[in-house]
This record gives sequence, structure tokens and C-alpha cells, in this order.
Amino acid sequence: MNDQSTSAPTAQSTGERGLRPALRDRQMSMIAIGGVIGAGLFVGSGAVINKAGPAALVAYAVAGLLVVLIMRMLAELSVAAPRTGSFATYASRELGSWAGLAIGWLYAYSWSVTVGVEAVIGGALLHGLVPAVPDWAAALVFMLVLTGSNLAAVRAFGEVEFWFALIKVVAIVAFIGLGLLAIFGLLPGVPAPGGANLFEHGGFAPNGWYAVLPALLVVSFAFSGAEVVTIAAGEAVRPAEAVRRAVRTTMVRILVFYIGSIAVIATLLPYDDAGITESPYSAVLNRLGIPHAGLIMDLVVLVAVLSCLNSGIYTASRMLFALASNGEGPRVLARSNSAGVPVPAVLVVSLAGLTTVGANYFVSTTAIFDFLVDSSGSVIVLLYLTIAVTQLRGRARAERAGQHLPVRMWGYPYLSWLVVVALVAFLALMVADPSTRHSLFLTLSVAAVAVTVGLLRQRRR
Repeated sequence: MNDQSTSAPTAQSTGERGLRPALRDRQMSMIAIGGVIGAGLFVGSGAVINKAGPAALVAYAVAGLLVVLIMRMLAELSVAAPRTGSFATYASRELGSWAGLAIGWLYAYSWSVTVGVEAVIGGALLHGLVPAVPDWAAALVFMLVLTGSNLAAVRAFGEVEFWFALIKVVAIVAFIGLGLLAIFGLLPGVPAPGGANLFEHGGFAPNGWYAVLPALLVVSFAFSGAEVVTIAAGEAVRPAEAVRRAVRTTMVRILVFYIGSIAVIATLLPYDDAGITESPYSAVLNRLGIPHAGLIMDLVVLVAVLSCLNSGIYTASRMLFALASNGEGPRVLARSNSAGVPVPAVLVVSLAGLTTVGANYFVSTTAIFDFLVDSSGSVIVLLYLTIAVTQLRGRARAERAGQHLPVRMWGYPYLSWLVVVALVAFLALMVADPSTRHSLFLTLSVAAVAVTVGLLRQRRR
């Protein structure tokens, strides 16, 4: 046990009284689903298929399994003690306050940058749909509107995210349904492709199995966001049940939404089709003769982007609130209004997002924007590694104390250590891959600063 337990107030004793349990079960379910379905699925999946061919299914399956195991580890921690600070709070408890401070601030930093990036992407998408609207103006409006919904009440965030997630789910289910009809030759005017695109057009791994490794890097980042539901649990009406249900169904969501839709794309289109890297879902819908396919998918991607922006403001602000409540951030960030909204934290995240937007549109060079994006791009790997190590320490402590855990990690400690080894191998792969090496080194540099600050703070206390 570290000095956190005696020298700092916990989020439960100070901060979490300022939040209100207002998120209903249906909202929590959709927050969990929305966290898994991001814009990376609709856009980034095309590049993965183009690199690895149909073998991209293997990359999605491997990365999906890793995320399922990590979420199970996080569930063991979260169901036993739901906290708004989630993994940062547990890391402080098990590893030392330096670890919670470092991963919490890194995570908030990553999401704050993501908020700005998603606003930029959303502005570009709306400008493409309505050229009369400047992209910077659209990005600014998106930031202001979704900041406003987050400031109104947590129920407002939950309701907005519920409808965003519902639109994404309906779109993917409809896409998979149409794809299956075409695959089985039940769609008029569309011949069944059989297994030609899967096995005959260069084979299942046309670029060799080594091509699956860099594809695996892209895929793993696409799954980030699954952990958001454990942060929202601090404001859920039934937090333990919400986390348990979300984690239990994570595997089903990954199988249906990711692997199901990728299987449809790989079966219906050749991996080197001209449209697959630009918009794979639009390319499939065009192949099926669906009118206005490009417009439909642009609207769905826009919804996915806004959902990520909305979740980013919420997630980063709650992490800042939890850190401040735990004595690991400025006290002003632990303040909330009568509705239970941590207004200062929301405003700080929104300001950081606007700074990222401004760095892209209004600075003469995009060097600042590129630095922000690259230096936060690999935080998810460090997060997963922290969760794994925290679960190993927490489980050992719980067993020594004879504590009953409502949810337990499968195959402990073997699967837990397997996750750690897999993540270390993942970091080694990122070092070896020139396309990810720069981002990893920048992220590690920012992480080193956060860890140093955390260690100095812990030593002073």
C-alpha cells in the first residue's frame, strides 16, 4: 500500500459528492457502444484492408481479443469500486500517487487534443457537404454546441450521446444486413461474389502475413474509447451493474460491429479497389447500387466524429475533476455547480480543444497541431499497460486481504501477464515501424514529464 491512502483525500470522500448519479441504464449502454464505434471504423478500416487484404480480419480479431481482456481487467477494478477517476484512481491506490497522476493527466491530455482534432475533422466534413460554411466556422460551432450540452447537465451529455450512438448502431446494422443479402445473392441486380475477393484475388494475405503487423497497430488504436464507460460509472444510477453489463457485451460488439462489417467489405470488394482507402463503406454501398451512398456515409461519419467530440469533452473533464478531487491537480478543477457539473474542468478541456483547432487553422505552420496529435497518439498503449499492471497488483492485494471481487479476470495471473507481454511487444513493434516511431517517442517524452512531476509531488508529500 502506498502513501496515497493516508496523505491525500480520495475522490469518494471529497470530489464525488459534487457529481450527481444521473446516467440511466439505456444511456450507459449507448455510451459503452459509442465508445467502441468511432470514426476510425468508418474511415480507417479501408487503409487496414488495403495493407493486409482479407487478413485484416485477423488483425481485428487479435486486437479485439486484447481489448476484451483489458476491459475485463478494468471491470475487476471498477465493479468493486466504481469511481469517476477509474483507472487513474486505481493506479494511485495500487502503484502510488505518481502513477495515477501521470496516467490521469496523460489521458486527459490525449482526449483534450482529440476534442480539437475531431472538431477539425467535423468542420471539414460539413464544409464538404455545405461548401458555403467555412470549415473553421463549423469546427467552432461544433465545439460551442457540445461544450454547452456538457455544461448543461450530465443528463444532457448522456442523451446526446445516446442518440449519436443509436445512429451509428443503426447504420452499421443496416450496412451488415445489406452486405449479407448481397453475399448470399439475395439482393436484386448484385451477383453473389462467393469467395473470390477473400481467397482468389491474391489470396487471403496478398501482401504476406508480415503486412498484418502494421495493420494491427492501426486497428488497436481504433478500439480506444471502450474504457469511457468506466469513467461514466461515477455518475451512473447503477454504476456496478452498468460496468458489468458493458464489459460483458464488449466482445459481442467487437464481433458484430467491427469484424462483421470488415468481413462484409472484404468479401464484397477487392482489397485493392480504388474506393476502399477513401471510404470503404461508401464503396460497398455504391457497389450495391444504393443511391446517395457517399452522402449517407458522410453523414454517418459526421455523427461518429461529433460523438467522439462529445465523449471527449465529458471524459477529459471528469478525469481532471477526479485528479483534482484526489489532490493530484489544481483544486479549482474539483468544483462543480448545483447540477453536479464540473464547470471549470469542462471549460479547461474545451479551451484545450479550441487551442488545437486554432493551431490547425490560424497558425502559419501546422507544427503545433502535428506535435499535439503525435505526442498524444500513443497514450492508449500506456493506458492499457497501466491497467494491466494495476490489476495484477490489485488482485494480489485483494487475495491477501481475503476480499471478495464481484468480477474477476479470467485465467489470473496467466492471462494478465500475457496481456502485459503483448503490450510490451506492441511497443517494440511501434519502435520498429517508421510510421509510428515518431509518435511513440513524442508520447513517451510527454509521459516522462508527467511521471517526473508525479514522483516529485509524491516525494514532497
